[in-house]
Amino acid sequence: MKPTLVQYDAPGFGVGEVWLDDRGRVFHCELPRPRRNTGVRPGSDPGLTLALRLQGFFAGEADDFADVALVHEGGFYGDCAQVLRVVPRGEVVTYGELAALAGRPGAARAAGTFCARCDLSPFVPTHRVVSAQGIGSYGDLGVEYKRRLLELEGVALD
Repeated sequence: MKPTLVQYDAPGFGVGEVWLDDRGRVFHCELPRPRRNTGVRPGSDPGLTLALRLQGFFAGEADDFADVALVHEGGFYGDCAQVLRVVPRGEVVTYGELAALAGRPGAARAAGTFCARCDLSPFVPTHRVVSAQGIGSYGDLGVEYKRRLLELEGVALD
């Protein structure tokens, strides 16, 4: 069976994409970005259900996506993913704290690399990882995008 593409429109953010494997597990996700309208097609259940949940999330609804099955790597990056999935909405951890919680104290830079390379957000909420000195970066989406995601959860950082 081939992978399923689920697209969803998140007003104010853009169009996002989620790829599901033949078992319905998310293996790749692209956060919503402003771009040409590609004919948003949420697919069929479970794709439609997931698309509606994502639209709600980007509208500010509380959803931790804990029940969404993911395909992610093992090792330190897998440990980081598992740790982040239990960081509650409205809370943040620093890169150093994430590294320590994942069993590698002192590996803050590696935790930052994990966040930069993670393609499972918001199911793995990398936006909840901040610098010890402030908000930190958010790849090519930028700090303002990260700030908007945190504000949806009631977190305001300078």
